[in-house]
Amino acid sequence: MPELESIIRRLAALGHRTTPSRAAVIAAVLAQGGHFSVDDILRTARNVGRATVFRTMRLLTDLDILCRVLLEDGSLHYRVSRRGDHHHHLVCVSCGNVRDLEDCAVSDLVRDLAAATDYDIEGHWLEFYGRCASCRSPMAAGP
Repeated sequence: MPELESIIRRLAALGHRTTPSRAAVIAAVLAQGGHFSVDDILRTARNVGRATVFRTMRLLTDLDILCRVLLEDGSLHYRVSRRGDHHHHLVCVSCGNVRDLEDCAVSDLVRDLAAATDYDIEGHWLEFYGRCASCRSPMAAGP
């Protein structure tokens, strides 16, 4: 699995050890389709401790290998980040499809907010919820 090997090499280059448990979590992450929860990873990587799963998920998120997706119901999910940089999501409330937004258009807002509040803003997280074109089509509405 070239993607697994690539992530392991990247972790090693940054000084992170790759134990068999960490490799199992990474393999479980890469095997997921679409978005998934920590519980999905725990079910897939059965012999890996919960703390190891959470630590590895945090590490992969910090390295932009994973991105967090907050669903409309408040549940936190993850997905493999194909972009590898800061971005936001469009989340369909009907089918659960998650789409990356191509750019972060709130840079001016963040700068203005920092100036107005005297905060040194270190990050932000933004999701948009709605219905995708497929779910809005007449065929999806049913009879």
